[in-house]
Amino acid sequence: MIRFEDVSVTYDGAVEPTVRGVDFEVPEGELVLLVGPSGVGKSTVLGAVSGLVPHFTGGTLRGRVTVAGRDTRTHKPRELADVVGTVGQDPLSHFVTDTVEDELAYGMESLGLAPDVMRRRVEETLDLLGLTDLRARPIATLSGGQQQRVAIGSVLTPHPKVLVLDEPTSALDPAAAEEVLAVLQRLVHDLGTTILMAEHRLERVIQYADQVALLPSPGAPPVLGTPAEIMAVSPVYPPVVALGRLANWSPLPLTVRDARRRAAALRQRLEGRDRNALQGRGAVLDLRLPPRGRDQPQRTGTRDESAPPTPVGARWFRRKRTEPTPPSPHTAEVQALSVTRDRIQALRHVDLTVTPGETIALMGRNGAGKSTLLNTLVGLVEPSAGTVQVGGATPHRTPPRDLVRKVGLVPQEPRDLLYADTVAAECASADADAGAAPGTCRTLVSELLPDIPDDIHPRDLSEGQRLTLALAVVLTAKPPLLLLDEPTRGLDYAAKARLLGILRGLAADGHAIVLATHDVELAAELAHRVILLADGEVIADGPAADVVVASPSFAPQVAKILAPQKWLTVAEVREALA
Repeated sequence: MIRFEDVSVTYDGAVEPTVRGVDFEVPEGELVLLVGPSGVGKSTVLGAVSGLVPHFTGGTLRGRVTVAGRDTRTHKPRELADVVGTVGQDPLSHFVTDTVEDELAYGMESLGLAPDVMRRRVEETLDLLGLTDLRARPIATLSGGQQQRVAIGSVLTPHPKVLVLDEPTSALDPAAAEEVLAVLQRLVHDLGTTILMAEHRLERVIQYADQVALLPSPGAPPVLGTPAEIMAVSPVYPPVVALGRLANWSPLPLTVRDARRRAAALRQRLEGRDRNALQGRGAVLDLRLPPRGRDQPQRTGTRDESAPPTPVGARWFRRKRTEPTPPSPHTAEVQALSVTRDRIQALRHVDLTVTPGETIALMGRNGAGKSTLLNTLVGLVEPSAGTVQVGGATPHRTPPRDLVRKVGLVPQEPRDLLYADTVAAECASADADAGAAPGTCRTLVSELLPDIPDDIHPRDLSEGQRLTLALAVVLTAKPPLLLLDEPTRGLDYAAKARLLGILRGLAADGHAIVLATHDVELAAELAHRVILLADGEVIADGPAADVVVASPSFAPQVAKILAPQKWLTVAEVREALA
C-alpha cells in the first residue's frame, strides 16, 4: 500500500539530508510504528506519504514514494486526499471550520459525498471517539486533547485507505488514548486500513503495531522488524521493556500483562524493601544558572536556618497585635477558586497550596480544567470566584513585567512564546528580558536537546524541539513558580530524561513546579504530589505513589506490573536491587 524506494529528503539550505536510505514497504491492512529519537526525521517520512513533502515544505525528495500506486512526486496532496488521511502534531493547523460537527463533515464535503452518507459517518465518528456531547461546541473552546480527537475524527469520516498519524495520542488522557487506539486497531483488523504512525509514548502503542520502523539517528536508514526485535536494539523503549532488560527477561515483554506473568520472582526480591528509603528519585542536572536576583526571598533574623519553618499559627500566638502579618510560606495559594468561560464552568471550588521545592502533577481527563488552573495561576484567566495569590501578588491584576519574576508558563503551543527568526536570536532576547548572563538560555537548550544549531528558524524545528526552546526561554528568568502544560509532548525518552534532570535541579533549588500532564510516567518520575481533576473539581490530592497506584487509568507501567507493591519507576527498582 505504501512503498518507499531509496528515499532521501534535503530541505532548502540544509547541507545534509534530513532522512536518507528510506526503503521499506507498508503492506495493506497493517499498522507500522515509526520510532526514533527526536529530530531524526520521523515527521519528514510521514509528510512524504501525504505529499506535503516536498510539495508544501519545499526541499528536494530523491527516490520514490507510492501510495496505492500513486507517485507522490507527481500527485499533490489534494490529489491524494481520497486515499490518504493525515493528522499532524498540531491539530489546530488542520481545522478549517468553527464547530466539531462541521469539521467532521468538511472532508466528505470536499470529496462530494452524498448528504445521507455524510450524516451517518459523522454520527458514527462522534460515537467512536466520544465526541457526541461536543458536537455543537466551537473548536476554539475545546481542550488540547479534545481538539486532537476532533482532528483524528475529521480524517476518519472520509474512510481513507491510508492513515498517517504524527503523535496521535500526545495530548490525550490515558483512557482517551486507549479508546482512539482501539478504534485504529478496529480499522486495521476489520476494514483493512493501512496506518503509518509516529509516537514517542511507546508504552501506549507498541502492542498495537504489526511492524516497527526504527530511525536510529539523523540521516541513518531505517531498521524494520517486529516490535520485539526492534525493542531489543532500539535506543528508545517504554518502561515495560526497560524493566524486562533490568530483570533479564527473554523475550522482552511488550505489555503489562506479559510482564506481570513474569514478575513474581522480581516481586519476591523487592519484598520488604522500603521505597521511601531510597537515596533519590533520579539524576539532578545542575545548570548553575544565576540567582533570581533581588526578587529572590532573603532570609533575615537569627533563627537556625536548618530548622523547619515555624507554623504560621504558632507565630500568630506569639506576635504582638501591632506586628505586620508574616509572609505566606507558600509560593502560591488558591482558595475556593471557580472559573466560568463561555458559559462553561471550567473550575469549581478548587483549593490549592504550592510550597517552595514542591513538584505537583495535575492529572485528569481531557477538559477536566488542568490548563484553566495553570492559566489562572499565571494571570491569563480571571477567577469568577475565589482568590489566587502567587508570591503575594494577584496574577490577573499584576503587570506582566512584574509577574514574570514570580511565575512562568510553558504553554501547550510553544509557538506562542517564539517570535525571533533564529534560535540564537530567541535565546539572546530571553537572556535580555530575564536580565540573565549571555548564553544562559542557549545552555539550557543544549542540555535539553543537543545539536540544535543557532541559525535554524524555530518553525523548522520539530514539535519537541520547539517545546524545548520555549521551556528554555521561560527557565532563563528562573521564576519561583514554574508552570508547564504537557511539557513532554513531542519528546522522546532521552529528551524527557534531560528535562527531568533540569526540573529536579530547579525543585532542589527551591522552585515550585506545577505541571499539567497526561504522561503518567512523567508524574511517576517527577511529582511529589498528584492532584486529580474531574469536571473542574479536585477528586484526589496526595503523595504521588498513593494517588497513581490506586488509579487504574493513571498508574505507570511499573506500578501495574509490581502491584500491590508501590514501585513507580524502573530507576527505583534498579536502586532497590543494588
